[in-house]
Amino acid sequence: MSKRNNRRINKNRRLNLGAVAFVVLLLCCVVGYKRVDLVAQETQCKEKIEELNETKKAEEQRTKEIEDYKVYVQSKQYIEQEARDKLGLAYPDEIVFEAEDN
Repeated sequence: MSKRNNRRINKNRRLNLGAVAFVVLLLCCVVGYKRVDLVAQETQCKEKIEELNETKKAEEQRTKEIEDYKVYVQSKQYIEQEARDKLGLAYPDEIVFEAEDN
């Protein structure tokens, strides 16, 4: 009976070892699949970061242009030009020549 018990024990050990090996293999497959998925997500995130950095640079440039325009709009030169162009105003001692339309 001792041989029979040893055979059963050995058979159970092999089954247990096979089950453990199967579980480890399954975990390796799951981890590998998730790794590929995470690498794809990382690539997408890097592309999005680059796109957002480009957008940020463009918006910073636009902000600078707006600030420069704001300073220009508050200048005397701008006010005089708008008064001449839109309102047709001139200084009292200034002579304005207008082109005739044919």
